[in-house]
Amino acid sequence: MTETSPAALLRQLAQIVLDKEPQIRLVLTALIAGGHVLLEDLPGLGKTTLALGLARSLNLAFARLQMTADTLPGDILGSSFYDPAQQAFVFRRGPIFHSLLLIDEINRAPPRAQSALMEAMAEGQVSLEGASHPLPNPFFVIATQNPQEFDGVFPLPENQLDRFLLSLSLGYPSRMAEERLLQGEALAPEAVPALATEATLLDWQRSARQVFLSPEIRAMLLDLAEYSRRESSLRFGVSPRGLLALQAALRGWAFLQQRDFVAPEDLPAVAPAVLGHRLRWRDPGEPRVQLAGLLKQCWGLGG
Repeated sequence: MTETSPAALLRQLAQIVLDKEPQIRLVLTALIAGGHVLLEDLPGLGKTTLALGLARSLNLAFARLQMTADTLPGDILGSSFYDPAQQAFVFRRGPIFHSLLLIDEINRAPPRAQSALMEAMAEGQVSLEGASHPLPNPFFVIATQNPQEFDGVFPLPENQLDRFLLSLSLGYPSRMAEERLLQGEALAPEAVPALATEATLLDWQRSARQVFLSPEIRAMLLDLAEYSRRESSLRFGVSPRGLLALQAALRGWAFLQQRDFVAPEDLPAVAPAVLGHRLRWRDPGEPRVQLAGLLKQCWGLGG
């Protein structure tokens, strides 16, 4: 295996999930920034394929967890059982103890099961029965969410949504991409080579944290926070945690673009995916359109 660049990783994933390079770029941005991703999509649009391809390309330990209405915290975190041979209780780790965890249909799980994820996603550890268990490093969650109009879904609370660095949708592919898919041109995730290692990814993450953020860019972030808190169409504005998330995502995006600095054009490219699931609007409407308007009014850059 030859270790390679994030750009080569992006090219390989774009051969696995066709016609989705912008969305793949955002997923990699979250990974490099050390965050997690929420995908809201219909079934069958390539979410599992993308997660498998990413795990294979980075040689990461992978697990898939299917959420249902009867999912329990122990199904996610693990549980202790009595081992007669050792005459002691032994902790059996759950699927969350993998470097890349795909959580399918997270909003089909009841609130108690959803809450079991919060400490893990925020702090990289699991606390059970008075003991703390560290998670692998790196640790990356890709969760899928059904549209709210689907039957049998539990809405994610704001504090759970806030644990996701980015939220986006893959959407349907183009006709040309589907024709290529029917002709068998898409690579199978199991067949692609491993391009990098966990150590490589950790090195990318460290480098991304060093990407330069100029005083002018930082002022634009502060302007956005202040503007959103005064905006009457919003129930509440950008929180300090949301502002830190935006800063981290901008650095990850710039690093993926092979730059050591954040540019002004990065802000409208990244901000919708960072802020879309964190803001709540007073009036019904299309949130993406409302957010694009907010960003344009604040920055004059478009959304």
